[in-house]
Amino acid sequence: MNSEVVFMVIVVFLCAEFVMERILEGLNRRAMSQTLPERLKGIYDEKEYERFRNYKCENSRFELLASTFSFVVMLVFLCMGGFGWWNAIVVAEVDNTILRTLFFMAGLSLASGLLSLPFDWYATFHIEEKYGFNKTTRKTYVADLLKGMLLSAVIGGLLLATMVWFYEWAGKWFWLYAWGGMTVFSVFMTMFYSQLIVPLFNKQTPLEEGSLRDKINDFARKVGFRLTDIYVIDGSRRTTKANAYFTGFGPKKRIVLYDTLMQELTEEEIVAVLAHEAGHDKKRHTLKLMLVSLLQTGFILWLFSLFVNQPALSEALGGDKAYFQLGLVAFTILYTPISMVLGLFMNVWSRKNEYEADRFAARHYDGECLISGLKKISVKSLSNLTPHPLYEWVYYSHPSLLKRIKAIGGAKQ
Repeated sequence: MNSEVVFMVIVVFLCAEFVMERILEGLNRRAMSQTLPERLKGIYDEKEYERFRNYKCENSRFELLASTFSFVVMLVFLCMGGFGWWNAIVVAEVDNTILRTLFFMAGLSLASGLLSLPFDWYATFHIEEKYGFNKTTRKTYVADLLKGMLLSAVIGGLLLATMVWFYEWAGKWFWLYAWGGMTVFSVFMTMFYSQLIVPLFNKQTPLEEGSLRDKINDFARKVGFRLTDIYVIDGSRRTTKANAYFTGFGPKKRIVLYDTLMQELTEEEIVAVLAHEAGHDKKRHTLKLMLVSLLQTGFILWLFSLFVNQPALSEALGGDKAYFQLGLVAFTILYTPISMVLGLFMNVWSRKNEYEADRFAARHYDGECLISGLKKISVKSLSNLTPHPLYEWVYYSHPSLLKRIKAIGGAKQ
């Protein structure tokens, strides 16, 4: 494998990804009608639809600017030998392979975060605030940023250090041990994420006794859904957008309702939305998704183990020999086409699961309440109801609202 060829492939992949994303964004932007389409009447009014178009257009222009800036910086850094330069500094100062990898990746992550920070700040405190979504104060934003960085450093650092340790200890079979470690971590986080991570950012309080709690429990008993905890999260501290989700496995399952959801939807609509989530559990979608994700992780680690010791990968980024950290960065870029193909299949499967969960809610609770609830959530978040078909096929993990409404109507019949 020739390092010059690898370098050219990396550049081509980066450029191809950027161009493809811009083409799809352009198609999706042009798919928006200037006037309110007939099939959206009753969901959007003329004033709300104009607000939706303005929000999407402004977001699209800003995302084009941010993504172009990121692409240009990445390309210049790559072509000027930035990865090799930073690697040489780290290698000269640190002898231990684990610490060397951690310092190298930490430097890249910090630089990337600092470059993207102004764009994220503008999106949060100008665009989102302009259209009434943002409720985050500057103080909360900074606190979230610092806590997120610390959490990423601790968890990401531990996982990366463990993988490098396996690499040095187990040789070519390191990927098997790393896969096992990632599996244990993923299962643990699925079960305890809501108890351990969420409280660092949001306050969760048990749903008080009353008719909503009774309706949720009655539905859960009706469909045989084991439920122990129902919590309300203070999502309104940061946004006006509404959401709800289940988390955990077996006896650890809990429902988490955003307070914004409770403000916007009726009790029957909330239960219908939760019936959809219960449908995912009854159809074993969550478990199947986790199994497929773990298989993908194993495949990625196995593939990475075949290339990490190839000097050409490190040399393509400016190294003088094979380095774990340079091989990791080069492999991440080269894996992009495979990741995109797998992502397409995962999105197709995910949309199928969403239809199945909608049918479950329509048949076991109330399809009309689910439809009205989904309409309110979509309008409140200014969701795109008419995405370009190709854009939807590539990026959407959920079907667009109009397709879901049509499918729910068929399920009711």
